[in-house]
Amino acid sequence: MPQSAHIEPQNTHLFREAAEASAVVQRQRAANTERVAEAVQRLRQYQPRAVVTCARGSSDHAATYAKYLIETHLGLITASAAPSIGSVYRAEQQLDQTLFIAISQSGKSPDLLANVERAKAAGALTLALVNVADSPLAGLADLVLPLHAGDEVSVAATKSYIGSLAAIFQLVAAWSESAELHSALDTLPGALSQAWACDWHEAVNAFQPVNNMFVIGRGIGFGVAQEAALKLKETCGLHAEAFSAAEVRHGPMALVGKNFPVLAITQIDDTLADTQELVREFRQRGARVMMTGATGTDNLPIVADAHPAIAPILAVQSFYRMVNELAIARGYNPDEPPHLRKVTETT
Repeated sequence: MPQSAHIEPQNTHLFREAAEASAVVQRQRAANTERVAEAVQRLRQYQPRAVVTCARGSSDHAATYAKYLIETHLGLITASAAPSIGSVYRAEQQLDQTLFIAISQSGKSPDLLANVERAKAAGALTLALVNVADSPLAGLADLVLPLHAGDEVSVAATKSYIGSLAAIFQLVAAWSESAELHSALDTLPGALSQAWACDWHEAVNAFQPVNNMFVIGRGIGFGVAQEAALKLKETCGLHAEAFSAAEVRHGPMALVGKNFPVLAITQIDDTLADTQELVREFRQRGARVMMTGATGTDNLPIVADAHPAIAPILAVQSFYRMVNELAIARGYNPDEPPHLRKVTETT
């Protein structure tokens, strides 16, 4: 049920913190340049054959982004570890020649700490992406890249999530020695400011009255679709589920009929044509699809000419401003999601 009386959108912690993302990324890049260089040197000495990520919630959605970025630019298979394997089942792992990346805002969750300890014992090189630089996780990992997002009061993570994506991007750009990625990284702070100014109010109008919806992404944008679905649940009380534009065809699209709401997040790469075809199918069924990156009715503006690898980061920045407004329109306080707290310490 709605939690609050009317709140001005610009007065929420979520709004103010998400608006800081451009400054966070700029600060993070400058502060982490030496750390990233040292991490890359260590990685080249270690020569991992695979990457394993370990995270929960928004951090796990950042790990999805890491999977696609690492696999497309470094050719290293990247898989998500189930935290309970180490923390609950205490199963022995074989992780020699594996980079084990743990992602966390607080760096305090017991399950994450247990898995990093076990990964080190199993021969992995461990890397922590963490916002709290003096956290237990930062003290445990072999390599640490602080997010430099600063204090985050809003229960719903925003700037720390974008900080996680940017840290992953900076690491992969350096590790791959890609001039193209380095150039894209140079544009990221300014592009985030532009993304924050994008007007997604039409999505507020479309999703304010609904109770169930799909969020669609594909490839490097899928992690952002996952993040958007989570934020719609926790801040708006809206049952949203994220699907790949490919996977939604394997059963879930049977639910899509007249007026069914869909948010489709796209980027200009080899996934675009298929996602656009899916949107056409949905609209032929009468679904209300809001799609990023096109012009006309029911399409949402994005930053033009962005590199496809940073396009999802920009899309989620625009989304955060919209979801803050949507939560208020639905009668919720986006800073106080029911039954949730800022730091969740799972085992």
